[in-house]
Amino acid sequence: MTRLPRHIHLSGICGTAMASLAGLLQLQGHRITGSDKAAYPPMSDLLRELGIPVLEPYAETNLDPAPDLVVIGNALSRGNPEIERALDARIPFTSMAALLHEEFLAGRESLVVAGTHGKTTTTSMLAWIYQVAAREHSALEPSFLIGGVAENFGTSFQLRPTRTFIVEGDEYDTAFFDKGPKFLHYFPDALILTHVEFDHADIYADLEAVKTAFKRLVNLVPRRGFIVAYDGNANVTECVARALCRVERYGFTSEADWRIRNLRHEDGLTRWEVWRGGTLWAELEMRLAGEHNALNATAAAALAAGQGIGKEAIVTSLAEFKSVKRRLEVRAEINGITIIDDFAHHPTAIRETLRALRSVYPQSRLWAVLEPRSNTLRRKVLASELVDSLRLADRVILAGVYQQQRIPEDERLHPEEVVRALNTAGTPAQLCPDVDAIVEEIAPQLQSGDVVAILSNGGFDGIYEKLPARLESQQQKA
Repeated sequence: MTRLPRHIHLSGICGTAMASLAGLLQLQGHRITGSDKAAYPPMSDLLRELGIPVLEPYAETNLDPAPDLVVIGNALSRGNPEIERALDARIPFTSMAALLHEEFLAGRESLVVAGTHGKTTTTSMLAWIYQVAAREHSALEPSFLIGGVAENFGTSFQLRPTRTFIVEGDEYDTAFFDKGPKFLHYFPDALILTHVEFDHADIYADLEAVKTAFKRLVNLVPRRGFIVAYDGNANVTECVARALCRVERYGFTSEADWRIRNLRHEDGLTRWEVWRGGTLWAELEMRLAGEHNALNATAAAALAAGQGIGKEAIVTSLAEFKSVKRRLEVRAEINGITIIDDFAHHPTAIRETLRALRSVYPQSRLWAVLEPRSNTLRRKVLASELVDSLRLADRVILAGVYQQQRIPEDERLHPEEVVRALNTAGTPAQLCPDVDAIVEEIAPQLQSGDVVAILSNGGFDGIYEKLPARLESQQQKA
């Protein structure tokens, strides 16, 4: 349906999905403005490149003159001045997920990647598979929205006049007026389900509530649809048990429809075999390290093959695949010290990140510098799992909990207890209250060959710039 250009304002525009939606809407000819309380890379850089103005902080005057539509980010709640202005003036408003469906998914083939872990990387891989396949068949070139910047594309979104739209399906809630998960707006024709674990402790009461959300997503896949699901997680098995469409499983077990075998990291590459029905289907390789990334790639390959993409394009695309910004991203190499940025948000993600780094840097001293910032890590509910994950590092530095005062006192993570448990278990750990203290503490201790994994799902107060700058300064003075 042809729509007249509108002025659309996005409140909370610097979220990964919101910034991507802003770019898609701009491509459709709409005039886009936005606001946020603070802008940080990579989305602030993306918006700047797009020429989309970002107003800081939130204010009622940001909606003067009144836009035609306000898109309200899911981190905003009543009391936010822009929400109050929209309600008082009856300015039309909607959510990111609802507008994505209305403007872009309706009438297209919706391929959704969901799960507690791995969905950003898997979505990026799937999009690149389709992009490579389009070299031979242009009708396969995908539109997509990813919750991160896919390095092969240099962006987190793409809009093409073709049928396929690939979207990362987030289980987080939609908006203050719609507390259901965003992915229920996406109505998948085909679905990848990676992992199902307890997460987002601020909106889900327990694991059963998380599983209910994923079961509802599975229930939206039509009978003609297709689900690719990880076979190494009992929660995933439960969630797909009542699917009415074809379901194929991937993983390491002998029962997997897409079985991974002979996984190894060598010569800077991850290589493995994929077997189907007792027969070798393909030998795959990619630059990304880690068992979790081999699983992500196999899931993307399985869905693409099930949708008719040729094996050659799949093999080629995975070999060409780079990464996603803030996923095991090397931010600096200074005097033999490697600084890695990873968007860690959950103990399982931290564990897999550290395991991957061990495979790439087996002789290095591995530091984990963690900011407990996600709504799950800021709570104590998974504290013991966090300790177990961090024990994979040789040295651990914990920052203070991000905005700890906003967490109910009886739910708060106490980082000093995590540090105490790590030291008792034999992993040297220290609590530093802020980034400046972290830099002052570790910069003099770092040696050539060390690898520093900085783990946060936010800006971490500029540590990605401050630590390299301090190391550069030390090197010049030496």
